[in-house]
Formats: sequence, structure tokens, C-alpha cells
Amino acid sequence: MEIEGSRVLVAGATGVLGGHISRALSADGARLVLAGRDEDALEALASETGAATLVFDALDSESCAAVVARAAGELGGLDALIVAFGVVAFGPEADTEDWVTEHVFQVNALAPMTMLRAALKELEPGGSVAVITAVTADYPTAGMATYSASKSALSAWLQASRAEYRRKKVSVLDIRAPHMDTGLAHRAVAGAPPARLPEPFSVDALVEALMSALRSGARRLAFDPQERELRVR
Repeated sequence: MEIEGSRVLVAGATGVLGGHISRALSADGARLVLAGRDEDALEALASETGAATLVFDALDSESCAAVVARAAGELGGLDALIVAFGVVAFGPEADTEDWVTEHVFQVNALAPMTMLRAALKELEPGGSVAVITAVTADYPTAGMATYSASKSALSAWLQASRAEYRRKKVSVLDIRAPHMDTGLAHRAVAGAPPARLPEPFSVDALVEALMSALRSGARRLAFDPQERELRVR
């Protein structure tokens, strides 16, 4: 995918990772629509990037589908969708309430799936979707079973749906990101993070790898915990 001049929707732009991705895309000449739930934060980021903004709520599936159509209308078409939002929950499953599981799956799996379905109708040939899943799709983690399952579900959905995107000549990039210093762990829906989290991976390094993978049409970026590096697979 050619970044310069591309029309891109960044969903979750107001998060730390989403903000870094938005700035990198803007610096490389993409035309952006930034989407999130915090209108003030969106406007602040838009002042840096010159992007248009749209508000959506990941807990509302209709809102998720509508924001894709609105972004395509704003940009006169759509070349890429970047999904960079999510939530986490911690704790033993015996203590996890049903509403926590429903909330995590809605935000981490169902909302992205709704957006990706809507994007399939809008994306131009040669375009791309890039989705932040998590390293837990490869390494399900005790004390994070609900989170691990939600990210694994989304990753499996991407793999199974890839053929439908391929028929439209659209690439699908699954970014199985490691723990990073984005504040996500300390905004948990439930529970508290373990006392010893892994050393945070560099947000800048992940964004650099993401941009390279977008350009090359890669299918997956996966984190190797032993080598502490992202690898194209």
C-alpha cells in the first residue's frame, strides 16, 4: 500500500498507540479521519495532523459501522482502516463477572469485527486493514484469560476473513502487539495488573514496524518474547 495520498480511518486515535500511528501516517502524507470517543482529545490531535475527526462508541455496534461509512464519505473513499483500540481485564476467571467478559469481548472483538465488515464495502483495491490484536493470541496468559480469549477471537476472525478481503485486493495485517507503556494496564475494566509486568516494548518501534508492514502488504506482525522483536510472518 502506498501511504502518501492514501485515505485512512484510524479508529482509537486518541489512545497513546493510536496517536503515534496517526502522527506517523500524517507525516508520510496520508489523509486521515481520526475516530475515538473523546472529542477534546480528537480535536487536539487533529490540530497536529490537519485531520478530520469523528466520535464513535465501541460499546455501540451501530456507531462502529456508521463511523466507517462517515469516514469514507468525508475522504471521498477509503484506502485503509487502522483499528487501535481495546480494553483489558485482570484476575482469576472464578472471580470474573459476566458483564466484564461481555464488555471486553464487545470492545476487543465485536466492535472491530463490525468496523471491518463495514470497511469491506468501502475499501478500494490496493488498500489495507491493520488491526492491533495482542501477543496473547499466541501466548494466552493466566490472570488475563478473558482478554486473551477476546484477542484470540479477533485474530482468528482476521485469518478466516482474509480470503474475502483478498478478492477485493485488500491486505489484512494482524499486529500481535506486546505489552507497551500506553497506560492500558492501569485502565483495566476489572482487576489490577500483576506486580511484575514484562518490560514495555517501544511504541515507536512498533509503529515503525507497522508502517513498513503496511507498505509491503504483510499479513502478520508477531512478537517473539525471547528475542524481544517483532517479526513479519
